[in-house]
Amino acid sequence: MNFKDTEQYLTNDDAHEPLMGLAALMRMAFSGVDLAPLGAELIDRAGRNPDDANALMDLSTILQLKFNPEIALATQAQALGIRQLYRLPASGQVGIRLLAIMGPGDLMANAPLEFLLEGSDVSLDMLYMAPDLPLPPSLPDHDLVFVAVGESDRNRPLLKQLESVMASWPRPVLNMPDRIIRTSRDGACALLKSAPGVAMPISARIDRQTLERVGREELSITAILEDGDFPIIVRPVDSHAGRGLAKIDDPAAIADYLQTMPDSEFYVARFVDYRGKDGLFRKYRIVFIDGRPYAGHMGISEHWMIHYLNAGMTESAAKRSEEARFMADFEEDFARRHEGALSAIAERMRLDYLVIDCAETPGGELLIFEVDTGAVIHAMDPVDIFPYKQIQMRKVFDAFREMLVSAIKRSSF
Repeated sequence: MNFKDTEQYLTNDDAHEPLMGLAALMRMAFSGVDLAPLGAELIDRAGRNPDDANALMDLSTILQLKFNPEIALATQAQALGIRQLYRLPASGQVGIRLLAIMGPGDLMANAPLEFLLEGSDVSLDMLYMAPDLPLPPSLPDHDLVFVAVGESDRNRPLLKQLESVMASWPRPVLNMPDRIIRTSRDGACALLKSAPGVAMPISARIDRQTLERVGREELSITAILEDGDFPIIVRPVDSHAGRGLAKIDDPAAIADYLQTMPDSEFYVARFVDYRGKDGLFRKYRIVFIDGRPYAGHMGISEHWMIHYLNAGMTESAAKRSEEARFMADFEEDFARRHEGALSAIAERMRLDYLVIDCAETPGGELLIFEVDTGAVIHAMDPVDIFPYKQIQMRKVFDAFREMLVSAIKRSSF
């Protein structure tokens, strides 16, 4: 592998405007900025300069943020046909040169490292690979590499391809691909269901025909889920952010669910009622960095399906106050209360960077919903409404940088 100085490697990009990147564009969207005029500017740029890959990549991101996935992915493919490597410079003098290996796809396809590195001295070079986008003969020099490709059916061939590539990489590697593969819903369940202090219902992957048979009561759900009966949770394979996620109370409801879902494969698991004594549901996002857990966020809702953006956190001072306490007391309260479970997760998953969404059962166990590397950890919330988040996110970002430093130091011995 031939490594070149980053500036020399990307000199052909100097004629174009720099990449804005996901973090900057999502921050604009998060704050209510209308991205349509910027999208029009990028279309004009790409029209005037057909080789302006940065314009196309940023346009692809905007299209995804505006829920135009098909056009967005076609635009991304056009950008990758021009160039596989994209750069986000450090803020000021470069302290660490990080190369991220990424795969084509939507905003959930890769770990969104940009949010963790905003305003830092880490320069980020993002190399996109796929079976039809092989490793280039030369790359920009770097201090270490991070495999940002997330687990999915689409990404699995790439992750398998990267196993041999990363095994002989001449720089430190974080998040080895063979360990990322194990974060699938059924794979993580197999690893964690017996962990002390962990509650993780069996997550079974079944095809559409099998689910239809359960709906017609030709097959009992207990034949698929040995740990429980209805109600169950159903979601399409490779779905995230609640797409297609539903709680189904009895076999008769399956037919109605499938009428709205064209997917061919699904995950099913028994539903666990995790509401607290006050009747509210609480979902926690925990970030593992170098094996140590950190608070990401806490959503509180009247509904079992919690997404932070629809949990009413902005509208409720009481909910924000509880989240602030969760973050401030995390190490002495939540992390200590679930120390055994959190340690077991870190030891069994063996990933340098990992995010889990979880809750607490009425019996005090850590209920695991999802284990992955692609969840967004950010500091985009309005400071005037969420002042406590800036402090916590700074802890997370500093820990991420320290992990990079430690990996570099270990490789020098």
